[in-house]
Amino acid sequence: MRRLSAVPVLFFACFALAGCASNSGPEDIVAGVAPRETTGSITQPVAPVPSVSVGKTSRISAPQVQHEPQTETLAWSGSMPAPQAFVQETTVGMPVPSERPVAMLVPDRSVVEAPLQRRMQIYSRRFRDAKPINFGRVSPKDYAVHGVDVSRWQGEIDWGKLRTQGANFAYIKATDGGDHLDPMFKTNWRRAKEAGLKRGAYHFFYWCRTAGEQADWFIRNVPRDPDALPPVIDVEWNHESSCRQRLSPKRVLEKMQVFMDKLERHYGQRPIIYTAPDFYKDNLRGEFLDYPFWLRAVAQHPSKVYPGRKWLFWQYSGSGLSHGVDGKIDLNVFHGSVEQWHNWISPRTTLARN
Repeated sequence: MRRLSAVPVLFFACFALAGCASNSGPEDIVAGVAPRETTGSITQPVAPVPSVSVGKTSRISAPQVQHEPQTETLAWSGSMPAPQAFVQETTVGMPVPSERPVAMLVPDRSVVEAPLQRRMQIYSRRFRDAKPINFGRVSPKDYAVHGVDVSRWQGEIDWGKLRTQGANFAYIKATDGGDHLDPMFKTNWRRAKEAGLKRGAYHFFYWCRTAGEQADWFIRNVPRDPDALPPVIDVEWNHESSCRQRLSPKRVLEKMQVFMDKLERHYGQRPIIYTAPDFYKDNLRGEFLDYPFWLRAVAQHPSKVYPGRKWLFWQYSGSGLSHGVDGKIDLNVFHGSVEQWHNWISPRTTLARN
């Protein structure tokens, strides 16, 4: 009797089994069609998600988001765009980047309004003045955000009381020259923040010391706090100082530039220039146009004393009186509205200048 070969039998059996186990046709295999599956609880959309416009949502309410002009576009289905380089701002105030990278967008009401909820409370001005001045048509009371500047001469300060009197910001004396630290600086620096004030530090410039040494001394003693206001260089003629040098305007500008460049590289913020009328007239008219100025003018509005000069802070009194402080205190205003103040104090960083 003839015996069938085992090889053909096995061949036909395997072919039949393969046909029963597969649900995909040959064209599916060739085309490489992926099986339709659901992974976890996330269902893949059939069509691409449309792009979403990204506006300046931090300054508008939720219902207006739908009507905000499209300034940037983020395609959710695409890859994340590379972060944009920060560009140094040269307008008055803290330098701000011209663009910021968009990491994520959640078009939700709570996200839109979150920045408003974290804003510091602005207290209205309750200060008095031992020597009140009639400033005319525009006076300090016409500005919304008031503050103070202090040093060792104010002694122990009740920062909580001072805050509720209208001190929304404080500039605190830190250093002068290349070897003097105000003995109350560390205490005032800590307590002002605990009381909820925005605070910054200032340096009294000494014309008989090199600018580099003075910058190093300031940096050594003033913490690099991203929440702090920009550092201040106080430049004026001090008639009570042991330094009697009267440098030429050229040398004054050179020394200031060295000091400010070093601070800007370290703190990431452009320093503010504080000055008085006589020093300004001798050295600073028409200079440092891309720096913010803090101007002393205790008898007239800054527009009268410093014609044409843009300013950020105005020191309008050296004879202020307030609860929380024994004796007199310097009073100041911010040049802008409450909204502009909140925008200005937002954390910002500049590129270090080469």
